[in-house]
Amino acid sequence: MSAPTLHTAHPTDAVERARDAAGRESWAEAYALLHAHDLHPSRGVTADDLSVLADAAWWSGHTDESVTARLRSHAAFLAAGDHRGAGLAAWWLHYEYRSLGRPAAAAGWLHRARHHLEDLPPCPEQCFLAWTDAEEAEQHGDGAAALAAARRMARLAVRSASPDLVALSRQAESAVLLANGRRTEALALLDDAMCAVTAGELSSMFTGWLYCLALTQCMEAADFGRAVEWTNAAMEWCAPPWTGRPAEPGRETETMTAPALAPASDENPFRGVCRAHRVEVLDLLGTWALAEEEARQACREVPVDCLESAAAAFYAAGDVQRRQGRLDEAAVSYAHAHELGRIPQPGLALLRLAQGRADAAVAGVDLALACQSDPRHDLLGRARLLAARAEVALAVRDVPGASRAAAELDALAGDVPLLRATADTALGAVALAEARPGPALRLLRQALAGWLALHVPYEAAQVRMLLAAADRTAGDEEAARLELAAARAVFERLGAVPDARRAAALLSGGKRRRLPGGLTAREAEVLRLVAGGGTNKGIAHALVISEHTVSRHLNNIFAKLGVGSRSAATAYAYAHDLL
Repeated sequence: MSAPTLHTAHPTDAVERARDAAGRESWAEAYALLHAHDLHPSRGVTADDLSVLADAAWWSGHTDESVTARLRSHAAFLAAGDHRGAGLAAWWLHYEYRSLGRPAAAAGWLHRARHHLEDLPPCPEQCFLAWTDAEEAEQHGDGAAALAAARRMARLAVRSASPDLVALSRQAESAVLLANGRRTEALALLDDAMCAVTAGELSSMFTGWLYCLALTQCMEAADFGRAVEWTNAAMEWCAPPWTGRPAEPGRETETMTAPALAPASDENPFRGVCRAHRVEVLDLLGTWALAEEEARQACREVPVDCLESAAAAFYAAGDVQRRQGRLDEAAVSYAHAHELGRIPQPGLALLRLAQGRADAAVAGVDLALACQSDPRHDLLGRARLLAARAEVALAVRDVPGASRAAAELDALAGDVPLLRATADTALGAVALAEARPGPALRLLRQALAGWLALHVPYEAAQVRMLLAAADRTAGDEEAARLELAAARAVFERLGAVPDARRAAALLSGGKRRRLPGGLTAREAEVLRLVAGGGTNKGIAHALVISEHTVSRHLNNIFAKLGVGSRSAATAYAYAHDLL
């Protein structure tokens, strides 16, 4: 939020200049002036000046000083009998302590904010309490109470005539409506709030808040079109040189630096958070090299109280590295995301599948699905987990399990384009595994059309691979080769090396190629039969060899592939196109 309204004047030139700088949202200048002034105990500062110092310290990257100044401002407001000022300071302390991962301190200051504000006549400061009430009610699954609180916030905001509070109240109500399945109403309110943001009508704190909240809301709701549009707008606003007002397009830099998780004091603190959202968008659009660079830059820029954004950036980088076949690097990125508090699924499960560790893949994605307490709050996250569950199940020949995951995904998707394409892909893959080429072709063509309309190239190329298999099953070899050629071209452009090799191998029509993992031709034959569910006795009969020889081949296969079970070997065969 921008600097609070000042009730008193200070006689010194330094303080007057600091107030002027805060009014212009030149936070580094305001911080330097007030910080220097505050070093002299004989120079008194008002409660309002301490609030300005707290705001300026936060914007300048001095989070601890911001909290200290806010504590002093609360005490000064309280000493002056200003309960509105004390209540607002207490709410800000609740917000800052919560962001810093100190829930007990945050709860205490929220209680104090209520004590200061709840018995007062309606006032703008009560908007923040109503906002918190809406969030807490939604977390407890009480949609009616959440909506009532959001609408109470809206009434207070309109009464205050504050564009900041009105826009924030509309976003808050939108979030509640979306969580309760009222998508059309929710997005209409969100669009209204974002009009004020993109028109530059709001103060810098509310602009940053609304960009972050809206981008999170759009991705969780799988509204890819809005996510792309507002991510671009957010990065323009954040672009240096930053003055607190919308910047001109094209001013953004793309310099890649090593992650340090420490913001530069002269940068917009929201820049790293907005950039982390941009990484998700670039990942889907297939701009992978830039996505990885931006992920590293986001990790350098995010403030210490927004480390979940750094976790999201590390996770997105891991997804890029995994699909490019850089499995060791992907494992490191997922580990960093986990260290910062994010469950790195389903990416980690798909990494384990690519490594031939099918049991770990199944366990990881199942646990992530079980831990998702309320899927309504993250539709896209749930959809991605279900899609991965279907893929992993098919890899271990659990077709019923894949069918259940695809069915839930189908029910979840509705007519949301990104979710619909995801669901049709899973349903088509299951139909193909069930030897139903007609339904498979219909569903996969729908999925391909959806991904192409969304301009999501990697997923579209993956669907083309499935279409090629369905075409071949239906006896249309020419159509299969066209799909494989198109998929290979996309994979090569993206740098998805394992997928490109798989497409090239299928295009070669079974020509002799080097087998993965150092397998011999006979070992590959044994592995194919194992993947088909064959027992040692059955494999021995099929290959006219002894069961002892089958066991020896299996031991060699397990050692070469670094796996310890038949299911893991089957997953490896699936991932490396050995079936």
